Order: sequence, then structure tokens, then C-alpha cells
Amino acid sequence: MKQLEHTLESLIFKSRWLLAPFFVGLIIAIIVLIIKFTKELISLVSSLFIASEINAIVSILTLVDTTLIACLLLIIVFSGYENFVSKLDIGDHKDRPGWMGKIGFADLKIKLIGAIVAISAVEMLKAFIDAGQLTGEQLGWKLALHLGFVISGVLFALTDRISEGGKGK
Repeated sequence: MKQLEHTLESLIFKSRWLLAPFFVGLIIAIIVLIIKFTKELISLVSSLFIASEINAIVSILTLVDTTLIACLLLIIVFSGYENFVSKLDIGDHKDRPGWMGKIGFADLKIKLIGAIVAISAVEMLKAFIDAGQLTGEQLGWKLALHLGFVISGVLFALTDRISEGGKGK
């Protein structure tokens, strides 16, 4: 019976590797974002002298938005892999991010919601800059969604603070 228990526990522990394809998929998504970023950058540069100021700003905000999403995905890949699959064996590489290996699940939630709020803020800015393309109702929904992300972020932070016994990091 002990052997069966050990085999089952070993199988359960090894099942963490089922998550690895998800992280590879997110890396592929970052490659897709690089292509989208490059396309937008080429469009911005090629229309440098003919685009309106509003179009240029919206294009630049799209580049910022794409970059934030790529950073968010990278944070998820690094910390998710290290927290749930295996530690990255890269030693003391000079380019190793300082936060790598130190982000727990609670920290990851806060970083994720923070990045989502930043992405949403960029989207809101793009919407208000080009407000003529949206109805008042559409702008209202975008604002409500953004406020929902902000409130969720605050509630996540408060929940973590309460669960830590009020000790802020």
C-alpha cells in the first residue's frame, strides 16, 4: 500500500509539467505581439509626415499597450513556471531580473492586476483621444470597465494586506 501511495504522489508531483506547454504558448504569444508591434511601428514611421497628431498619439499608445501586454506575459511565464513547474536553472546570470524567484502567488496577483490596470488606462487614454469614433455609451462602458479593474486591484491589495495580518511589505 505504501508503494501505491508513493507512486500516486510521484505522479501527482510530476503532473506539474503539464503546465509547461501553457508557458511555451505564452512565449509564442509574445512573438505574435512582436509582429503586431513591428507592424504598428512601421505604420507609424511610414506615416510620419502625413498622419494627424491624434493618429500618431494613438499609434504610440498602441505601441505602449503592446509592450505592457508583452511584459505582463513575461512576468506570468517566469513566475508561473518557477512557482508551479520548476526553478529556472540560470545561476547568477547578470541579466536575471531581481524579482525572479521572489514572486509568490500573492505577489503575482498584484503584479497582474497592476499591469491590467495600466493596460486599461492606456486603452482609456486612446479612447478619449479618439473620442469621436465612440459613442458616449461606449466611452461609459470603457470607463466602467477601467474603474472595475482599479477597484479589483485595490481589493486584491487590501485582501493580501489583511491576510498578512496588516504587515505591509
